[in-house]
Amino acid sequence: MTQNSTALPAVDDVGLTEAQVAQLRASGDVNVMDSSTSRSYKDILRSNVFTLFNGIIFTAMVLVLIAGQWKDAVFGFVIIVNSGIGVFTEMRAKKALDSLSILIASRSTVRRDGHNVEIEHKDIVLGDLLWVKSGEQIPADGEVVESWGVELDESMLTGESRTVKKVPGEKVFSGSTAVSGLALVRVSAVGASSYAASLTARAKVYKKIHSDLQDGINTILKYMTYLVVPLCLLLVFSQMHTVGGWASSFATGQWRVAVISAVAGVVGMIPEGLVLLTSLNFALAVIRLARKNTLVQQLESVETLARVDSLNLDKTGTITDGGIAFDRVISLVGNRSEIDQALFDVVNEGTPNATGTAILTALTSRGVSAGTVIDRVPFSSARKWSAIAYSGTSTPTTTERTTWYFGAPEIILSALTAPYPDVREQVSHAAANGNRVLLLAKGRPSRAAERTDAADFATNELPTDLQPAAIVLCSESIRPDAAKTLAYFRDQGVRCRIISGDNPETVGAIAAKVDLLGEGRAPRAVDARTLPNDPVALAEALETIDVLGRVLPEQKKAIVDALHLQSHVVAMTGDGVNDSLAIKEADLGIAMGNAASATKSVAQVILVDSKFSHLPDVVGQGRRVMANMERVASLFLVKTCYSALISLGVVLAGIPFPYLPRHMTYISALTIGIPAFILSLAPNNRRYKKGFLSRVVLFSLPSGIAIGACVLIVSIVMPHAVGWDVFHDHQQLTTLRTCAAIVIFVLGILVLAKVSTPLLSWRGGLVAFIAIAGVAGALIPFVAKFFAIVLPDDVAGWPLLAALAVSVGVFYLLQWAVQAVVRIIRRRFVNAPHEIQRR
Repeated sequence: MTQNSTALPAVDDVGLTEAQVAQLRASGDVNVMDSSTSRSYKDILRSNVFTLFNGIIFTAMVLVLIAGQWKDAVFGFVIIVNSGIGVFTEMRAKKALDSLSILIASRSTVRRDGHNVEIEHKDIVLGDLLWVKSGEQIPADGEVVESWGVELDESMLTGESRTVKKVPGEKVFSGSTAVSGLALVRVSAVGASSYAASLTARAKVYKKIHSDLQDGINTILKYMTYLVVPLCLLLVFSQMHTVGGWASSFATGQWRVAVISAVAGVVGMIPEGLVLLTSLNFALAVIRLARKNTLVQQLESVETLARVDSLNLDKTGTITDGGIAFDRVISLVGNRSEIDQALFDVVNEGTPNATGTAILTALTSRGVSAGTVIDRVPFSSARKWSAIAYSGTSTPTTTERTTWYFGAPEIILSALTAPYPDVREQVSHAAANGNRVLLLAKGRPSRAAERTDAADFATNELPTDLQPAAIVLCSESIRPDAAKTLAYFRDQGVRCRIISGDNPETVGAIAAKVDLLGEGRAPRAVDARTLPNDPVALAEALETIDVLGRVLPEQKKAIVDALHLQSHVVAMTGDGVNDSLAIKEADLGIAMGNAASATKSVAQVILVDSKFSHLPDVVGQGRRVMANMERVASLFLVKTCYSALISLGVVLAGIPFPYLPRHMTYISALTIGIPAFILSLAPNNRRYKKGFLSRVVLFSLPSGIAIGACVLIVSIVMPHAVGWDVFHDHQQLTTLRTCAAIVIFVLGILVLAKVSTPLLSWRGGLVAFIAIAGVAGALIPFVAKFFAIVLPDDVAGWPLLAALAVSVGVFYLLQWAVQAVVRIIRRRFVNAPHEIQRR
């Protein structure tokens, strides 16, 4: 704590004493906030590492290693990679949330024991007298005790773009910034009780992104887990029986063979690569988007925008870039050069606002420069006007004086005695077109003896005899990419709404300029203060509303919640702290690169260069992921289906398991892993349709059943046809397993070809390459030895060819039968009701 030497006004209030400060600190009434999120690092590690999926894979890997067959345990490395990706993603999200703060750490000046002292904002206590100076952010809520023209920018909290003048007795909120003047404030809320802290706390709650893709995969894993555990136990008992029973197997060491066989069935049933490939595919999409200045903070967010059907857009920062553009001056009286000079001088203050800066820039480019101003009333958001005075002709006894007033038309016109209906009509028409309208009025010349305007300058009151001289039109600068991007979303069936804290008519006019609804249709704009508070009623009202103005931060969140009640998938864009709660609640939160740090911390997607036009790129990546992962999931689920069916058949028939884990590793890598990775990266802009899981299951079940049935037939029939004793002859069992693996590989190629359609492209080449690679690998000695591939001799060769022919026939026959049944069901149960309705 240091003594503040900066000159501050003298005040009678001495503030808190050191004893009072110490007592308040002891009771916890200090300006300190909790910096943790709802999830600890321990929770993140536990949720990603200790999963049922990882438990099954890890147990299977340990059993294989105990059995001494490390070559069959390669599948276990997927645990490390998949868990690592999940932990990294969630820890990055936690770090962003932990760093979230609406308040900027800085030092503040408080009055204690009659002295002004500088302290850290975390040392402020309840009841402190806090000096609020121009340019400083308010660190705690309070009530104004004394004011020296203080004006606050509360746009980060409320969305209002204009400053607010505060007078004694009014409340101020933490997170707002003083743009001019000075005030003495008594602190009324500190720490977690302050307004900024409450926004931060609600935004810091960790929220997992909802993903249709992940939900579908998790559903598959959940049901397969129910099947894996009992089948695993049954497989162990069955395989122990095939090697001579429990006592004999432990005596001879054959229990190792039984364990390996059981693990082969378990590993095949778990689509472990699907989880890994999904995470990697999301990660690659994130990298691609990063190259286009789009930062994705949660991997699943890539998918979400592909499913969005309702996009809420914050006007400032999304549709407009926050800047003010000077349009033109409509002269009402006088000559144009006189008006330009007066307009230049009246806005040429020490620190002009955004509107004044835009006017100065435009007039300077026309050659206008500063004139000689003898008196000035600076602009105030409380008055809504400013004024200047020029010195005119002089005599020994008098000096003529000319005054100009500039500000909000409704304020100036309401003070005048004359009604000026034509001027009012022009102002109203311009405002309805989305312009920011200002009025320049000229005071009548006066002499020293009748200096009423000087008195008006002193009292800050408008004269009643001003004459409107010019209407000045400015507008918010609309992003050049806004209209094109909105047209893209209209074409994709996404309903866009513009939400703002500004006047609904102004926002509606801007929406019309960017053709929000298309075909030149006028959007329906509503004042959010008239909306119902009931969520259900609000949801119904929103269905017919396109633009909402005067929206409060809590209402933005309520709007998102109401849209969720109508089963909409909602995206929300914004740049201010007032948008953070809605962005947090939306299915997908999108922040501009110039947004507040608090808003960027809770958003899932950040447009780094603040270009709205990047959103179609995000949609494209999401669609690519969803469409390609549907292909990939079908490949993995086919393996799950036939592995489960084969395991069940082995248990019921009491035969040795028809392949080894390493066989499955070889087949999966060629027919699933490698092509799945390549297919997942292919361009694909197909629009997302609901029903991901049902489509995958409908494709996978018939293919999986066909492969499983064919392998069981080969495993049971072929030993009898050739005369093999696979229970006692290890070499014959190895050859049989190779035959079964060949059947799985060939049918796996057919499944890959079906998934990769159309084949008259690079996809056909991929299928051919995989088939050739599989055959070539089996002919390479060290590959064949590592994967225990023993090619059949002449005795088994012909039966194998016959088995392959039958298997291919069964595969296509079952595919045809399933498609015929689906067509019948759709015709009877889906199309029939629509036919009845049309009649």
